[in-house]
Amino acid sequence: LDAVAASLGVPSERVLAVPSDLDDAASVDGAVRQTLERFGRLDVLAHIAGGFEGGSPVHETSIETFDAMVGVNARAVLTAMRAVVPVMLERGSGSIVVVAAQAALRAAASVGAYAASKAAALRLVESLAAEVGDRGVRVNAVLPGTIDTPANRRAMPDADRSSWVAPAAIADVIVFLASGASRAVRGVAIPLAASGT
Repeated sequence: LDAVAASLGVPSERVLAVPSDLDDAASVDGAVRQTLERFGRLDVLAHIAGGFEGGSPVHETSIETFDAMVGVNARAVLTAMRAVVPVMLERGSGSIVVVAAQAALRAAASVGAYAASKAAALRLVESLAAEVGDRGVRVNAVLPGTIDTPANRRAMPDADRSSWVAPAAIADVIVFLASGASRAVRGVAIPLAASGT
């Protein structure tokens, strides 16, 4: 984390790299506390953590796989929301952006556990948006398809990557949703397509 922080090219006083375990509420609460101690405020949660495991039909999916997908893709979202929402409500402002997936809207074969976990994350976004939207906190989601990452390229070396979504394109939409330019956008899920570049 320190190496990544140093590579950003911004003054060190503007960066705080805090290891946190999204499976541990106390760890996430500690990261939020350190952020507040350092900067005095917390304006945005961009929840980009997630994972994928698929390949089995629903009736052959192990309970362990299902639990793992729900843990990394839905429970972690709830843990992060629980940590930041009280801080944002106290200030009367904030933006939460969750990276879900297009599978949250419609599942394909052999990705049942993954799709269910991303759908759960999207339902958390929708519910929280309805609960806090009139109190200054905006909650939205982005729904990429397959993301063009080194890990996905290694896992699917023969795949047609023309429909994959570039991480930078996802970041652009997150920045928009985090900014004041999206002040009227609440409780939406934005599907993302390949940018063609």
